[in-house]
Amino acid sequence: MAKALMIQGTMSNAGKSLLTGGLLRVMRQDGYKAAPFKSQNMALNSFITKEGLEMGRAQVMQAEAAGIEPSVRMNPILLKPTNDTGSQVIVNGEVRGNMAARDYFRYKKALVPDIMKAYNSLAEEYDIIVLEGAGSPAEINLKTDDIVNMGMAKLAGAPVLLAGDIDRGGVFAQLVGTVTLLEKEERSLIKGTVINKFRGDKTILDPGIQMLEERIHIPTVGVIPYLHVDIDDEDSLTERFERHEGGGLVDIAVIRVPRISNFTDFRPLEAMEGVTLRYVTAAGQLGNPDMILLPGTKNTMEDLLWMRQNGLEAAVIKASFAGTIVMGICGGYQMLGETLSDPFGVEAGGSIRGMGLLPMDTVFEEHKTRTQVEGSFRDVSGILAGLSGVRFKGYEIHMGKSSLKGNGRPLTWLDSFGKADGAQSGSIYGTYVHGIFDEEAVLKAVIGSLYEKKGLDISEVQAFDMEAYKERQYDILADGIRQGMDMDAVYRILEAGL
Repeated sequence: MAKALMIQGTMSNAGKSLLTGGLLRVMRQDGYKAAPFKSQNMALNSFITKEGLEMGRAQVMQAEAAGIEPSVRMNPILLKPTNDTGSQVIVNGEVRGNMAARDYFRYKKALVPDIMKAYNSLAEEYDIIVLEGAGSPAEINLKTDDIVNMGMAKLAGAPVLLAGDIDRGGVFAQLVGTVTLLEKEERSLIKGTVINKFRGDKTILDPGIQMLEERIHIPTVGVIPYLHVDIDDEDSLTERFERHEGGGLVDIAVIRVPRISNFTDFRPLEAMEGVTLRYVTAAGQLGNPDMILLPGTKNTMEDLLWMRQNGLEAAVIKASFAGTIVMGICGGYQMLGETLSDPFGVEAGGSIRGMGLLPMDTVFEEHKTRTQVEGSFRDVSGILAGLSGVRFKGYEIHMGKSSLKGNGRPLTWLDSFGKADGAQSGSIYGTYVHGIFDEEAVLKAVIGSLYEKKGLDISEVQAFDMEAYKERQYDILADGIRQGMDMDAVYRILEAGL
């Protein structure tokens, strides 16, 4: 069976996912076959495996860093919030249904056999499993029947490294407070602490580290520098959402709806030279972008009503009438149609009118579509005509079915199913396919079209290989881990176990 190591954090966004991914990359470089594992993930960013199963994107990122195929076993439970008090519960990639938070809290212990089946299956195949916790292990109101932090560490026999975020301040209070709130048995599982996101001269930090070790009697095994890496986020606290200003040769605005999902779709656009991609939450922030993107959402109808109430819907429609390209992905595509109906109460129930920019209707169904796809753009009209015939790969993950009306024209053809997908009308485009911008040819065609519309030199648009780019970022992450982490100590902790 694999050796196990667990990364826990003092809070959300302390850097657990990146530390886990970085350690996996280092272990891969050191010749180990290592895999990630997170028993329970809460996120709206998800991925569909080649088997058609749904998992959190953090473990996909970590699997990529480890150089292995993502497997739903790496994230057996995924919670996708539907509102402030409930979530869709996905177990081993399949939807179990929607649950209120209190109901799930009572139910979750019953999922331990599913968790351990997934974990043990991975442990039989790999040398090392690097587990990731969630939030903080010191949430004293949630510790009963814990299945993701110390409870999971016990089940896996995994020693724990506890990470604190110094960038937000109070890192010593974070670490001391977390350890203090744990039970004696739980504290014994922590074999090292990590100070993450450090900027500056480490010698100034050393006296604090000495006092920290004297207070909690746990060694500090790493001070990780603040790393400027571009790696998939899944946390709603991502710094990407703070970008509101333009400035690039091409300005792309993403409407940041309240329940935005799979915003990782747009990461390749962010990485393109000459492109500014920003997130917009108010009509006054929209400005005059070259392209507007409507992202996926876990609740299409409520997020469309939110846009309607705050003026963003009207602003997008006005921009489209002026010739601005508008493109919707998944839930954003559904919003662009004429009507949205929810006869089974999958979302809010009832029916509402859409934005009316594409000639199609959407009906939400009880069955979720989950599949990887391959295909090509059809005869594309308007400004993005350069996409015609361009091939792509991606995945679908949605509850609704959209039907074109009248002379409505599909946008793509999906070879996987021998059917058309999406819709187009003038400079308005929509598709159910996530990950479509990961394709170099798609990126070049879209940005090239925007350059051409603005009278810019299209030859300046550089080819962009997303896979090679991600590999470079994982290596930068690993370099940062090696720079700040005592890997000899980490391997000793791993070898000793509990």
